[in-house]
Amino acid sequence: MLLEDFNAAGRAEAAAALRPCLDIERWIEEIVQGRPFGSAASLLEAANRAAEPFTGQEVEAALARHPRIGERAAGNSTEARLSQSEQAGLGIPDPAVAAAIAEGNRSYEEKFGQVFLIRAAGRSREEILAALNTRLAHTPEQEQAIIGQQLREIAVLRLEGLIGT
Repeated sequence: MLLEDFNAAGRAEAAAALRPCLDIERWIEEIVQGRPFGSAASLLEAANRAAEPFTGQEVEAALARHPRIGERAAGNSTEARLSQSEQAGLGIPDPAVAAAIAEGNRSYEEKFGQVFLIRAAGRSREEILAALNTRLAHTPEQEQAIIGQQLREIAVLRLEGLIGT
């Protein structure tokens, strides 16, 4: 979708375009309300501002829709396809690394009660495993701040891919 089309779209159409990037209603509304944007950069800045900070409930709702890292997102929705594409960029997994990520996912979920979330785009499986192991040592409070940052990064990257100039 071109930026001009996003700016001119009806409220519902603009919100629908944003939803696969991050399905948090407050975030979507703030961006839709901020139109028109003069540039893609100003749109991305607004998306970052709207994401600061996410509430615990917003994070919980967003995490409910994210697959475990290393697992394929189910379905054929735009959000699932984006997730599949992001994780496909990780390449063919080394069996030992894949097993270590799966074990780390289990440990993370036992400790924090939620899926491990990380921006996969631009990272290798080894980098993700290292981050997972590091984050397992965090407190829940430290982890919430990191998860919020990861959600922002995922949302903005998806939005950047969605909007052309």
